[in-house]
Amino acid sequence: MSDKLLVVIAGPTAIGKTKTAIQVAQQLDTEILSCDSRQLYKELNIGVAKPDKEELAAVSHHFIDHVSIEESYNAGRYEREAIQLIDDLFEQYDHLVLTGGTGLYIKAVLEGLDEFPAVKPHDVDHYTEVLQTQGLTALQHELKKKDPNYFHEVDLNNSRRLVRALSVIKSSGQTFSSFRNSQPKPRNFKSVNIQLTMDREKLYHRINTRVDMMMKEGLLAEVRSLISYKDLVSLQTVGYSELFKHLNGEIELVEAIELIKRNSRRYAKRQITWFSNNGNFIKVPSNDIDQILKIIDASNQ
Repeated sequence: MSDKLLVVIAGPTAIGKTKTAIQVAQQLDTEILSCDSRQLYKELNIGVAKPDKEELAAVSHHFIDHVSIEESYNAGRYEREAIQLIDDLFEQYDHLVLTGGTGLYIKAVLEGLDEFPAVKPHDVDHYTEVLQTQGLTALQHELKKKDPNYFHEVDLNNSRRLVRALSVIKSSGQTFSSFRNSQPKPRNFKSVNIQLTMDREKLYHRINTRVDMMMKEGLLAEVRSLISYKDLVSLQTVGYSELFKHLNGEIELVEAIELIKRNSRRYAKRQITWFSNNGNFIKVPSNDIDQILKIIDASNQ
C-alpha cells in the first residue's frame, strides 16, 4: 500500500467544508482538489458558494472554474482528470485534500465508477425534452416508478443524473441501480474520509442565512446574466432554477428565495444520508480541526 494519503473532507452544503479544508491543507502544506459538481463551472459563482479570492489565494485549488457551463461534464470525466492530477501531485506531496459535497464524484475518485451500457441518443433526447416540457417532477416520478432504489439515493434536483439514469433504463431495459455493483478500482494512494457534522437545526439555520447572504451579494443579477442559458442541464440546479422561474414571471421573488432555502435544506439532508451510507467516513464536528489532524496522523502510522 502506498504511503501517499488523500484526505477527504466531505459533508452537506453550508457546513463549512471550504474553511476546514483550507485549514487542514495549510497544516499539511499541500493543495486542495474541489469535489463539487457545480463549482467546476466558470460562470457560476455566488449561487454555488465558490471559494472567494482570499480563500483561493490561501491554498492552491483545483477543479474550481474548470469548465464552461456550455461544456459536457460528468463524473466519468472528473474521475479521469482527478486521478491523473492526484497521481501527478503525489510526486510532490505526501498528502492531498479532496473536499466537496458531490458524493458521486468522491466515489469516482475513491472507488471508480461502475460500467454502464451504451445509451441510445434518442433516449437522452426524449428525457431532455420531458425535462424541458414537463419539468423535473416528471423525471422524478418516472424514476421512482422504474428504479426506486436509485430514486432514494440520487440528488433529485440534479436533472442531469435523472436524465442519465432514465436513459440507461430505457436503453437497456434494466434498472440503473443494477449496473452499480462493480468492485473498487485499485488506486495508488490510501485515503482517510472525514464527514463533517453539525446539529441539524443549526445547519438548516446556516443554510437559510447563507441564501439570504447570496441574495445580498447579487445572486439575482448573476442568474439574470445567465438567462439565455437557462435550458442547459448544468443550470437545472438549486439557486438558479428557482430564480429563473421568478424572472420568467412564474413566481414572486419572496417565493423563489423560500424555495431555494427549502431545496437547499432537502439537498443537505440527502447528502447527509449519502455520506452515512456510502464509504467509510469518520464523523467529526465541523469546527474540530485538531481532531481531524489527529485522525490524519493516526492514518499515517
